[in-house]
Amino acid sequence: MKPALKFFLIIILGSALLSSAGCTDPGAIIDQNTPVTNRNWAYPDKFRYDVKIEDANARYNLYMNLRVTSDYKYSNLFVLISQTGPDKKRTIKRYELKLANKDGEWLGEGSGNLYSYQNSFLTNYKFPAKGVYHFEIEQNMRDNPLREVNDVGLRVEKVAP
Repeated sequence: MKPALKFFLIIILGSALLSSAGCTDPGAIIDQNTPVTNRNWAYPDKFRYDVKIEDANARYNLYMNLRVTSDYKYSNLFVLISQTGPDKKRTIKRYELKLANKDGEWLGEGSGNLYSYQNSFLTNYKFPAKGVYHFEIEQNMRDNPLREVNDVGLRVEKVAP
């Protein structure tokens, strides 16, 4: 192999390693997405995530991740998010996610015909105790199934002190 080609390959591999090392987010407790089967989100399809909280004194930001196609026919999405703590107490709250302006312009980040969203639903939230918390996300729209939803997810991050 020619020295110039070796040097070029070393630069490419080094750049790839450095950029992949920067992708890890030490503040994220969880950042996970789950594909929606056939892009049809039916009522029984509840997305479940377990989050282990080790520091009950810290504050956290919680986000719902969502990707829809450009064929999604609404400008919003209603979901029910339930949280069950280590004490087995369950709370459920309904949230509205704004996805497009009144003129139809998507508010998410687009890539091809997919639009990605990361909508905050709890900010500076303090979990009541250490332990594992179970989250469940379900769609709460009139359509069943709700078409053109690509994937759903949850992100929990520790707020920097």
